[in-house]
Amino acid sequence: MAFVLIHGASFGANCWDELIPHLCAEALATDLPGRGTRAEVDLGTVTLADCADAVREDVEAKDLWDVVLVGHSFAGVTIPRVLDLIPDRIRHVVLVSAVVPPDRSRVLDQIDPGVRGLVEQSIANGVYHQTREGAAAMLCNDMDEATAASTLDRLADDSAALLSEAVNLSGYGREIPRTYVHLTRDQCYVEELQQRSIALLRPNVIDLDTGHMAMISAPEKLAAVLNAIHG
Repeated sequence: MAFVLIHGASFGANCWDELIPHLCAEALATDLPGRGTRAEVDLGTVTLADCADAVREDVEAKDLWDVVLVGHSFAGVTIPRVLDLIPDRIRHVVLVSAVVPPDRSRVLDQIDPGVRGLVEQSIANGVYHQTREGAAAMLCNDMDEATAASTLDRLADDSAALLSEAVNLSGYGREIPRTYVHLTRDQCYVEELQQRSIALLRPNVIDLDTGHMAMISAPEKLAAVLNAIHG
């Protein structure tokens, strides 16, 4: 049994560093293409299918079974593709303030208009680059100064194409239990949008009183949720 952790946009696997020591089982944090262990990949070429393939590759390389698959934020559109690739390896899906827009829509069309403006201003030459100032406003509202600085130091560029690619949610049709961790102080994927995702997925819902980066700002709280699901 193991946790497999999928980061969201503008981060890599190291966003889970504070959480992993508190988990009750082996944890694999995957770097999606274009950052961390896959930094050699040209961000301009990355697709959602590439992201799912990266997760599959890592899971198969370690031959993990009975997996609790955890996705944060933008990973909500990577997870269903992973479920289509390796459904027999996944026991439970946990979505942490995960972006789940309507099937075949674009993520960019579904995010909060205020946040969307910041996102669009951060795109140039096919790359999505968050500034520290913009990210601080969206991601660090529940953090002290040192924790916020540590979070912002981990910002990574991302593929702008992922925001405009039509999503494929067919994997969510599989009979795999799922839980949505609703973050009540999230200023990035705001309340209305989290509720839309919850309505689409009809998961079990657990509330956490944190901002968007719960794995950094409240790792013990999030770990307690995940460990209870793992059993």
